[in-house]
Amino acid sequence: MKTGLRLLRRKDGAAAIEFALIAPLFFMTILTMIGYGIYLSASHTIQQIAADAARTAVAGLSATERHNLADHYVRTMIEDYPFINKRKVSYEVEDDLNNIDQFTVTITYDASDLPIWNLFTFAMPNQEIRRYATIRLGGI
Repeated sequence: MKTGLRLLRRKDGAAAIEFALIAPLFFMTILTMIGYGIYLSASHTIQQIAADAARTAVAGLSATERHNLADHYVRTMIEDYPFINKRKVSYEVEDDLNNIDQFTVTITYDASDLPIWNLFTFAMPNQEIRRYATIRLGGI
């Protein structure tokens, strides 16, 4: 009986047991934050490329020329980003049907290769990242 009470009062190893209980949750949270950070980085990259491609394409005088300028910009810039697979990027340059003085560059990226999809813990974003930028031609 005394041995049992003595074992209950001992504090040796308490820190190891607490670490064993808390460590999986801690590491899961850290890895999830890293995964979401990579996803958000890819999402921001796609938005920046869309905005910059639209600004580049504004120099075009026709829809074909705007498309060619945006195409060249996207193909050139997509090489510089580490989390973007250039084979999974698609884009389109379209004139706005409601306003002839505007056009939109839309970029779609299949983000299924990113490491976030290996996390089975929290709500997941869409595997397809779709961003766009609209530019007005001319003045105001």
